[in-house]
Amino acid sequence: MTDSLSLAPMVPAALIAVLAAVGLGLAGVAMVKGGSGWALRALALAVLVAALANPLAVREEHEPQRDVALIVVDRTSSQGVGERRAETAAALKSVGEGLARFEDLEVRTIEITDDNTGSQDGAGDKGTRLFGALAQAAGEIPRRRFAGAVLITDGQIHDVPAAPPVPGPIHVLLTGKPGESDRRLVIEQAPSYGIVGKEVTIRYRVEDRRAEKAKGFRANLARVRMRYDDNEEKIAQIPIGKSGQFIFTLDHAGPTVVELEVDAAPGELSTLNNRTLISINGVRDRLRVLLVSGQPHAGERAWRNLLKSDPSVDLIHFTILRPPEKDDFTPLRELALIAFPIQELFETKLREFDLIVFDRYVVRDVLPPSYLRNIVNFVKEGGALLLAVGPEFASLRSLYQTPLGKVMPAAPTGKVLERGFRPRLTDIGYRHPVTAGLPGNGTENPEWGRWFRQIEAVAKSGRVLMQGLDGKPLLLLERIGKGRVAQILSDHIWLWARGFEGGGPQAELLRRLAHWLMKEPDLEEEGLKVEIRDGRLIVIRRSLEEEMPEITVTTPSGMTRTLSLEKDGGATRAVLEVKETGLYKVTDGTKTALATKGALNPLELQDLRATADRVLPVVKASGGGIHWIADGVPELRRTRPGRDSAGHGWIGFIANKSFVVSGLAQVPLLPGFLVLILVMGGLMMAWYREGR
Repeated sequence: MTDSLSLAPMVPAALIAVLAAVGLGLAGVAMVKGGSGWALRALALAVLVAALANPLAVREEHEPQRDVALIVVDRTSSQGVGERRAETAAALKSVGEGLARFEDLEVRTIEITDDNTGSQDGAGDKGTRLFGALAQAAGEIPRRRFAGAVLITDGQIHDVPAAPPVPGPIHVLLTGKPGESDRRLVIEQAPSYGIVGKEVTIRYRVEDRRAEKAKGFRANLARVRMRYDDNEEKIAQIPIGKSGQFIFTLDHAGPTVVELEVDAAPGELSTLNNRTLISINGVRDRLRVLLVSGQPHAGERAWRNLLKSDPSVDLIHFTILRPPEKDDFTPLRELALIAFPIQELFETKLREFDLIVFDRYVVRDVLPPSYLRNIVNFVKEGGALLLAVGPEFASLRSLYQTPLGKVMPAAPTGKVLERGFRPRLTDIGYRHPVTAGLPGNGTENPEWGRWFRQIEAVAKSGRVLMQGLDGKPLLLLERIGKGRVAQILSDHIWLWARGFEGGGPQAELLRRLAHWLMKEPDLEEEGLKVEIRDGRLIVIRRSLEEEMPEITVTTPSGMTRTLSLEKDGGATRAVLEVKETGLYKVTDGTKTALATKGALNPLELQDLRATADRVLPVVKASGGGIHWIADGVPELRRTRPGRDSAGHGWIGFIANKSFVVSGLAQVPLLPGFLVLILVMGGLMMAWYREGR
């Protein structure tokens, strides 16, 4: 409560000034003339002027305001190292109880996790951002009420400003211990994409920040392991601080996640940053396809149009218009623009192709058996072969009677079935990624158009995905060595492309076939796919087996969870809510997949050592102090503005003593009755003096 004086003039101040000047002038004239009552008249005039000015005594009612202290708690991934979470909880409890003792202080707590640092689900790697949250919270507090802030963290903060963002002291309580040891793996150079079939290089370095240097030659060496997909692990041993490299060949299109891991050092703080992931997107330079048509037929143009419509396909197409035994005296130059380069295609440059397609090829001694054996070797070494057969496959001139028969999954019986049927999926076909979920397919009555010819064959190996007349095999897939073979036992797939009876998914089916032959990961029969989206870990397990094993998930902190799979179309699926940032490892006992929440190599985990170096300049500029929790939580005090806010073993919060005005009382100093008495009394006394 405070008192003050103020004026509330009854008339404009200029008029009061004029009246006062006139009265003062008249009083001066009376004094010069020797009038006896001029002083009393001047006094009455002064009282009248003062009354017009209306002086007031103002009394304010004050309501004290509590100061506000902020506690910012770092709960990001690096705080999970060692005993830091326990230290954080103990410090938070101690500071909260200590500040609660001050009745004139309000305490607000802000918790910073990985989810509110902008590093979740690939939203960008911004590390630990405590000062941004502190500035935002302090902006909601009036400056005269801000008492100070306490940051409970390991010191690995990535948004430290050049100047204090708040108008008060910033104190830091550090978890961990000074001089901690940590080893980490640093990726110096890694491509974001690579050409399938070409080598890619990853350059890396091992950094070892140790409190005490180890002795001996082997102490300066680190063993690094590289793993990707289901390939054999590679191991290298390099000097610490020196660069090393891994060179390997991308064997399929799409993402390839490469994992590098360095062995832990003795006494190391944590192994969270001993492992790193690199995602390399494999792209095909061009898909080189060799299409060999044995004889012209209605479906030949459908094959050519499909392959030529894809700009990423380099197509070489040869059609054998006239067999060697046919002699009709037609000049060769009228049948072909160039001579059929048999030796160049099937011997010299055969391995430059990715896919070979035989469309209704008839054996007419155009390709000698030695070249067909080259194709067999091409498949076994990783090539792809697609066979679309017609009536010739059931004859003596069938490709099955050549060396290629060894890699074919179906053997002809010699019969050609020519009546209408609708292709159907087998039980395996409903689960196989090549045919699962094809548009227009129904379990009992598919909406696909009919075909009118099928070559009867017996499946001797591979998997039957589609069946035709009387449940006989129509589409088969087989793995031969490192390569793959697909066989279509009909030449009427072109009817789907023409839209006959509504057509069918010809383009989609052949696209999936080509991708399976090219070993695309999304079309593997046995596959484990993991992704993190919207804070959920989504596991998709695809298999042709009926029984699905349980899924084990290892979180970034090392904890394990077991998930049960549920059927979802042709695959099985499981979902897990995840909050922790870092690498998640998922396995079913045979296959393993990796996924990360946040960046592949988050800034948060690059350096796990607790440190005061990052925050020291801004803390000192604010007048705050830095203390290690391991040495004990400092004493909490209230300090006056302008005084020190930190010292040895204590931290202070400013006592601003702010208030708001809750009430206002105004009392006139010259009440009307008093003015009347003084003015009338002064005038009567003046008349009395002058009358004498």
